[in-house]
This record gives sequence, C-alpha cells and structure tokens, in this order.
Amino acid sequence: MGSDFLLFVLIGFAAQIIDGAIGMAYGLISATVLLSLGTSPATASASVHAAEVFTTAASAASHWRFGNVDKRLFWNLAPAGMVGGALGAYVLTSAPGTAIRPIVSVYLGVMGAVILWKALRRPREAKEARRTPLLGLFGGFLDAVGGGGWGPLVTSTLVGQGTRARVAIGSTNAAEFLVTVTISATFVMTIGLELWPIILGLVLGGVLAAPFAAYVTRKLPDRRLMILVGVGIMLLSTREVLRGFRAGWPT
Repeated sequence: MGSDFLLFVLIGFAAQIIDGAIGMAYGLISATVLLSLGTSPATASASVHAAEVFTTAASAASHWRFGNVDKRLFWNLAPAGMVGGALGAYVLTSAPGTAIRPIVSVYLGVMGAVILWKALRRPREAKEARRTPLLGLFGGFLDAVGGGGWGPLVTSTLVGQGTRARVAIGSTNAAEFLVTVTISATFVMTIGLELWPIILGLVLGGVLAAPFAAYVTRKLPDRRLMILVGVGIMLLSTREVLRGFRAGWPT
C-alpha cells in the first residue's frame, strides 16, 4: 500500500504539471491509469474528481496569483460547466456514455491542428471568446462522463478562437474547480467514494505541482504555449481514436 501511495503521488504530480502548464490532461491521465487497473468507469471518474477538488483549488489559486485568469471568462464558463458536470455524473452512474467519444475525439484532433496552424502561421491578436456558456456546459458533461476532458475541450476551443493561451489555460483551470466540486458532490450522492489511498496520493502530488505549473504558464510565450496545447490535444485525440478502434466503438 505504501508503494502504491507513492506511485499515485508521482502520477498526480506529473499529471498536474502537464494540466496546470497547458490546461489539460490531469483527469485523462489519472483516469487512464485507474481504468488500466480494472476500475469501473464510474468509480474511476468519481475518484479522479474527488482528488481534483483539491488539485484544482491549488491550481486555480496559483493561476489567479500569477495573473492568468480573466474574471469575465471564468464566470461565463463555471456556472454552465457545473450544470453540465452534474448531468454527466448522473448519466455515468447508469450508462458508460461511450457513444459520444468518437465525435469528441475527432473534434479535439481538428482543434489541435487548428491551434498548431495558427501558432506556426503568424502572430495573432487576442480575440474575445464566443459562446462560452455552451462550451462550459458541454465541457462539464464530457469531463464527468469521460473521467476527464474539461481542459482539452475548453482550452483547445478557447485558444482556437483566438483567446490568449495563458488566459485560456488559467481561466479554464480556475473554472474547473467549481465544475469538479459539483461533479464530486453528484458522485458522492449517487455511488459514494472508494479507493481513498489512491485519491490521497493523487491529491498530494497534484497540490505540490500546481504552483510550479502556473508559473510555467505565466513565463512561457503565447506561441510556445499554443504549440504545446496543439500537440497535446492531437496526441490525446490520437490515443482516444486508437483505443476506440481497438475496443470497437458503437456506431
């Protein structure tokens, strides 16, 4: 149990470094590890979101401290994300929700390519994000159903629309705290929580990594952040597509 705890501390640390710096992947990395150990999708998602209550709080505070959060964008994303997250968590307790994964994976791959194209093509002016409440609603639903996905969907869409990379990453991470609290509360009321040693390991590793990740986001130039986000999105999308083909996605 002690070695398992340390393993999940390291997983939580590595996942939060990636998530906090480029705005995605904590939930996806952690959930993937739990699923590979034979954990059910609902239990894996519940455990990851329980850990994320603490890691997203640390990440949100860190991004706020380093000036990466836009208040208006935060409040456009968070309430809708909370509604979507509660709906997704409720759905997952009775159904796996895999039917939407092919569409989302292709969408993420396209957004990753768009971000890379914009980053490599020419310097761009920052633009105001569009339809952010709808984005938050769908992002929260996907995050609960898939055990992760808020960051890849929301961050990639905001950056693809023209939002400055560090603002998109910081605001998405900050809003994720409220979304995660809502999802976790829904899981507690429906199926409860298990795997506490794993949850505590993920929490400790993630909280330790959060300030450093936010600092990296603050210091890296927008173009480099866009390239990292684009590459990260495309890799995650490719992984999901390949895994879906092996598992046999429903059509």
